Amino acid sequence: MFVLAGLGNMGSKYEMTRHNIGFDTIDFLAAKYRLTSFKHKHNSLIAEGIIQGKKAMLVKPQTYMNNSGQALKEIVDYYKIPSQNLIVIYDDIDLDVGRLRIRSKGSAGTHNGMKSIISHLGTEDFPRIRVGIGKPPEGMDLADYVLGRFSQEERKVINKVIENAALAAVTILCASLEVAMGRYNN
Repeated sequence: MFVLAGLGNMGSKYEMTRHNIGFDTIDFLAAKYRLTSFKHKHNSLIAEGIIQGKKAMLVKPQTYMNNSGQALKEIVDYYKIPSQNLIVIYDDIDLDVGRLRIRSKGSAGTHNGMKSIISHLGTEDFPRIRVGIGKPPEGMDLADYVLGRFSQEERKVINKVIENAALAAVTILCASLEVAMGRYNN
């Protein structure tokens, strides 16, 4: 089984914000593959099903972004998921709006959600899909920026990149990480 985990914050206050790109991608996958029966388990919203012949679990941790590792650790331990079968999708300020970067492993960089996951799992060795949201304007608080919403122009780009992030996750699931990297890293 593969776990596709999108990072974000729960509640209507955070919907459609930059920091919820991971949740938005999971919602796209849920709609596309009709896996919309989310249940609250392991401090997460979880939908299980088949994506192109592969058993998959869509996950939206409900621990708030900075504690995402708590929820994912519960899932990985309970279902005995190998780290290479955990795919984490999240926002990245170090990439321009609309850019995707897929990696097999790596550090958390400045992302507190990823710091939590790496700390709880005890490894950096799991695939991740980083979705570019760009840097905040000079003088703007980082938290205000990531918890803010995209402009109308940015939203057009972001809607396409959410689709590409979802397709990249499915490519990892069905083909390989290397194929996804070759196809979607831009």
